[in-house]
Amino acid sequence: MKTKKSHSFIYFIFIAVTITLMLASCTAYIEERSKTIAMKRISSFSFPKLSDDLEYHGLAHSISQSLSYLQKIPEDRIFVFGKDHYDTNHMIRSLEFFLEYIKQNPSRRELKEFIRSNYHVYRSTGTNGNGKVLFTGYYEPHLRGSFKESAEFRFPIYSRPNDLVSIDLSLFSEKYDGERIIGRLTEQTVVPYYERKEIDFENALEGKAEPLVWVKDPVDIFFLQIQGSGKIYLDSGDVINVHYHTTNGRPYRSIGQLLIEEEKILREEMSMQKIREYLREHPEEMENIFNYNPSYVFFKTEPDGPLGNINVKLTPGRSIALDRKIFPAAALAFISTKKPLINSAGNISDWTDCTRFVLNQDTGGAIKGPGRADLFWGNGHYAEIAAGHLQHPGKLYFFILKPEV
Repeated sequence: MKTKKSHSFIYFIFIAVTITLMLASCTAYIEERSKTIAMKRISSFSFPKLSDDLEYHGLAHSISQSLSYLQKIPEDRIFVFGKDHYDTNHMIRSLEFFLEYIKQNPSRRELKEFIRSNYHVYRSTGTNGNGKVLFTGYYEPHLRGSFKESAEFRFPIYSRPNDLVSIDLSLFSEKYDGERIIGRLTEQTVVPYYERKEIDFENALEGKAEPLVWVKDPVDIFFLQIQGSGKIYLDSGDVINVHYHTTNGRPYRSIGQLLIEEEKILREEMSMQKIREYLREHPEEMENIFNYNPSYVFFKTEPDGPLGNINVKLTPGRSIALDRKIFPAAALAFISTKKPLINSAGNISDWTDCTRFVLNQDTGGAIKGPGRADLFWGNGHYAEIAAGHLQHPGKLYFFILKPEV
């Protein structure tokens, strides 16, 4: 018994020292992130023109989803809005107050006066503090698949590997609150987890991860990982929801940016659809292009979906994904950007204003800093077109009930 305890203690010390060394290598990055001011409170003279292009449709549902999240977390959790801080109870009261008001379907003038009288408004600092936010989109893809591997269904969607470890750094120091590192334990040492090349092309997951389902096309899997969730229509006639579970901890690198830099797709023509087209026409390049992005997503099945990172169902056109480390989860926001107009042939004919209230309910590997936002479009043809082509600048605002109200 004594020997076993001694070995356990030595092993714990070894792991602690290993993690301390890993922390030492990334301390500067974490401290820099902690100083990020994501938004600033603005005066009523700087308020945006508040008009909801969806005429409040779907907003009540999205607010109720945020409330369901807030009602399950500790009452004293703090949410940061620029230099101001609010607890969970205040977040709940703020959303409930707004929800009751929009049931009246207020006019633009009435809405502006309501916000001016009752809410503090904050604007995202955007890229380099200029207030500009790059908006992109995502959607819920639908794939064909099978629980059995076959000549038709050859490519696996993997569950979380059994050798993957996720380390909560806040257990070692409060300054790392919300920070995690992902890796694997090998020979009593924590090392980075396998990257995409090792997983997809070197069979690194053999005996370590079970395929949830098998699908036809590796391109579909790659974009499913970017979207974070999807529906799989099985050859048995059943449908399952697959949802993001975790990643391999490797940094996300955009293959779209790669194809632009290599002058294979013009920047002004870049879209998800254009990338798919290029891969279909150049299958011999697929492996190298995919491996440029070492990040890899593992999935789990859910009875419903798609779900955001706060584990609530996303609302098409109302849920946005932001950097979870700097923006308050579940918060009410307002966006001003563009949306596509589709002609009878199913193609984009023009772009028009997209101004609406949204809720911060998700995050993404490519969504980093106060200058990025990702709008969830739902599923179907329009959603796929909008998600694939939206790359427009815009503005992002947040609302919180004044404490004195």
